[in-house]
Amino acid sequence: MHALAAIGIQSAHHSTSANPLLLMLAGFIGGFAVGLTGMGGGALMTPALVLLFNVEPKVAVASDLVNSLVMKPIGGGVHIRRGTIHWSLVKWMVLGSVPAAFFGAFLLNQLGDSKAVQSQIKALLGWALLVASVAIVAKAILTVRTNRRLAALGEEANVEPHSIKPVSSVLIGMAGGVIVGMTSVGSGSLMIVLLMLLYPRLSSKTLVGTDLVQAVPLVTSAALGQLLFGHIDFGLSGALVLGSVPGVYLGARSSAHAPDGIVRPLLVSVLVASALALLIPDDPTRLAWAFAIVAITAIPLWGAVDATLRPSADWEAAGHSRTRWVAIQGIGAPFLIGLVASILYFFDIRRQVASANAAQREPVDSVA
Repeated sequence: MHALAAIGIQSAHHSTSANPLLLMLAGFIGGFAVGLTGMGGGALMTPALVLLFNVEPKVAVASDLVNSLVMKPIGGGVHIRRGTIHWSLVKWMVLGSVPAAFFGAFLLNQLGDSKAVQSQIKALLGWALLVASVAIVAKAILTVRTNRRLAALGEEANVEPHSIKPVSSVLIGMAGGVIVGMTSVGSGSLMIVLLMLLYPRLSSKTLVGTDLVQAVPLVTSAALGQLLFGHIDFGLSGALVLGSVPGVYLGARSSAHAPDGIVRPLLVSVLVASALALLIPDDPTRLAWAFAIVAITAIPLWGAVDATLRPSADWEAAGHSRTRWVAIQGIGAPFLIGLVASILYFFDIRRQVASANAAQREPVDSVA
């Protein structure tokens, strides 16, 4: 024990009085989000533990990493069976992410346990959630732009990139590893966006599969670091795992039927609201206003972005004006007008535009 203490290793001494059934429910919701969207595990679970269950930020980060350590292999195993993994890319990313994740856990431990430090960790987690929110929006935009460009060229996305960029891939692993090690956020949102920027021709399924598989050793390293520094609450982690395993399975089964245009903006709204709750502590009035602003503005702003990314030809074929729907959602976002318009857009107009796109492609497909 003296040797362990000499290198800074501590024994776990944390416990939570939270109801295990409620923790299992939280784990189920987080797991369902991961299975449904491929992201949002740590970004949802860690702030939920801090805000709803009053768990210390360090313990929340560490315990959620254990939960992710169970969920990631489930999703990764599906992609391994489907052959949608680029193993060379996984190798280079892991080379950077594994030591960086352990270093992130070490940095978190070095911050101490005072009240001021706990507030700083909450703020760090809040900023990480904002980054994750932006990353989700960026991923949607990049995906649409890439698909549109490939369609214009008459090409398809690559199962494998033409060439691997080792240094850049290692740097992505390092950046993601440090962030995940300190906050448990980023392995399913930030890193996949960085991959899309580095390998724009790589297919979405290969991107997701590669990111999930590389996240397994990344999360393992971060969780091991948290274990050595004594931040993991095994009772809390166990309850989360019991809920997240069936949640991620059902989420994955439901992913083919869930309307992405509705699920993603809801996820972003929750992340932004959680970030604001962490960044604006101990002020219920300001926090209430922050949640209200997010609820009113986030969904219509997403709708405006989504409408902008859809080709004008599809809008014309559907008999609607893209400019009008972008304007009414974007300009009306600070008011209830934008929210009402976005609900109509996602449940009706968007479907009509998508159907017009499919109708225009049918003759081309039949000729081909």
